[in-house]
Amino acid sequence: MIVTTEGIKDKGESAFIPGFRLLDVELGNGIRLRAAVGGQGEPLLMLHGHPQNHVTWRKIAPTLAQRFTVIMPDIRGYGDSSKPPSDPEHRTYSKREMAKDIVLLMARLGFNDGFAFIGHDRGARVGHRLALDYPQQVKRSVFIDIAPTATMYERTDKAFATRYFWWFFLIQPAPLPEKLIASDPTFFLQKHISGQLKTPGATEPEVFAEYLRCYQNPETLHAVCEDYRAAATIDLADDEADKHLRIGSPLLALWGAKGTVGQLYDVISTWQEKALNVSGVPMPCGHSPQEECPEEMLRVIMPFLS
Repeated sequence: MIVTTEGIKDKGESAFIPGFRLLDVELGNGIRLRAAVGGQGEPLLMLHGHPQNHVTWRKIAPTLAQRFTVIMPDIRGYGDSSKPPSDPEHRTYSKREMAKDIVLLMARLGFNDGFAFIGHDRGARVGHRLALDYPQQVKRSVFIDIAPTATMYERTDKAFATRYFWWFFLIQPAPLPEKLIASDPTFFLQKHISGQLKTPGATEPEVFAEYLRCYQNPETLHAVCEDYRAAATIDLADDEADKHLRIGSPLLALWGAKGTVGQLYDVISTWQEKALNVSGVPMPCGHSPQEECPEEMLRVIMPFLS
């Protein structure tokens, strides 16, 4: 059970995930993360991707909370977490800084002996850096629907650039993508989610409204772009400097059989280049199994996490 103390504010019950409370946690580095926390047992940290926030876990979190203390933050720049000013090198929104946030968050919540990790999309990319920089903290990881960032850029071709166009749109210098998206954020968000997910109705109207509430914030739009700009610059430099390192803890890769990553990459093979103990399973969905086929995802991840 999390006891609120100085620097941790209880913001009430989650409107989307029964049994979870929302906390605002000051990390001590100038960043405040919004996190939904619930359950009891060993700690399990779950990190969302773009363009969602922690609400993406709503269909699997209650079941996981029966066996784990589940911590689901909004990444810096996303949801209701801090959106710090960017810098010319995009370091502020690098995966290394985001990974530091997670370690500080877990320490502030009293989890100092390591934790399991699940990450989707951008959250899984943070998880990759987290497992490299803090190997004693990450006991095991689930990465959802990604190949390594450097691998995806190195192997870019027409098929990838066409299907993942936003990787190249969002990295354009500010304020071009920010202003274009801000002209109609509802349209952009609808097109993005409907293009990625292959299961009609997976994102309920009230959940889409929650994603849009956050996404239409100009500070969020800039942070999102900075996240992608970092991925194409400073994150690649960090990956190059650490290319000799491998994730030592167990890694389970999941990908959507109907999605771009699973169709363009041998996902397990790409992660065997980055980690020592890799297994993987395709999911009968598009980009987001936690929203599209939650029961199947739980069936696969529960034995791995236990």
